[in-house]
Amino acid sequence: MTTTKKRVLSGMRPTGKLHLGHLHGVLDNWKKLQEEYECFFFVADWHALTTNYEKPGDINYNINEMLLDWLSVGIDPEKATIFVQSDIKQHAELHLLLSMITPVSWLERNPTYKEQQQNIEGKDLSTFGFLGYPVLQCADIIIYKANLVPVGVDQLPHVELTREITRRFNYLYGDTFPVPESMLTETPKLPGLDGRKMSKSYGNSIFISDTPEEIRKKMSTMVTDTMRPKKEDPGDPENRCVAFNLHKLYIKKERLNEIVEDCKSAKLGCVKCKKELGDALCNFLSPIQEKRKELENPEKLAEILNKGRGKALIVAEKTLKEVRNGIGLRNIA
Repeated sequence: MTTTKKRVLSGMRPTGKLHLGHLHGVLDNWKKLQEEYECFFFVADWHALTTNYEKPGDINYNINEMLLDWLSVGIDPEKATIFVQSDIKQHAELHLLLSMITPVSWLERNPTYKEQQQNIEGKDLSTFGFLGYPVLQCADIIIYKANLVPVGVDQLPHVELTREITRRFNYLYGDTFPVPESMLTETPKLPGLDGRKMSKSYGNSIFISDTPEEIRKKMSTMVTDTMRPKKEDPGDPENRCVAFNLHKLYIKKERLNEIVEDCKSAKLGCVKCKKELGDALCNFLSPIQEKRKELENPEKLAEILNKGRGKALIVAEKTLKEVRNGIGLRNIA
């Protein structure tokens, strides 16, 4: 008996190089999902314009850089459909049609809309595109009739809004779309060099493509146990050391236990400990970076995206025909 795999949809904005937070927070999960589900992973270049509309020049460069990061860590174009959002114009048509039925009050209560308007400085976010980006996000998801959307806890309201818009469309025009469900993913709390959440905007990130020299230099500046100013002072790595969160990812368990004991007994200083962590991280990233170099072929990358576009386009156009029929619009061959 044949079983149809459930469909998963997820995307990332091409805003620059990917860091370790992206690797462990998103890409590790995508690698697992592509083995179990029918996955559509897309580069959300239109979404990048919602906050970077004044300086869009880097988007095309960032698309290839991000795609290289995806492929180098194991996202497989033979197992998942990989494409660029703006290559599938049907997203824009469905976005337009959904905007006709979405109350403005639904968009204004979006917590991210309020939060980013307050916290992002130096940018005018009072635009129609920024207010309405959840409608485009809904179109991205339901145009592929995705069953599941992997998200962290902070993104649950976004998927709930998609579910509301989808239910409203189905009520008005007949059952066209499955109502997508959130697939809650555990995102490890990965601190940046300064102890805050790793983020490009904070300038505290270690990037997947950083050279060994850059990694070691950055690691030497990372915050450790602020209550241990001297090597002679006993540390508490499990409760007070920021860098220890990375130790747990890159240091083998046996050695990790030794580090904890040596830190608590003041036998191991933070400088030496961070050097060991830097070496371990370089070893971890080395095969990923080797693969990245092998993939640095613009023609090959274009071929992957064109193939993904072809597969995504078939699904998107089929859905749009159903949508036009449901609303009563003309379908032109």
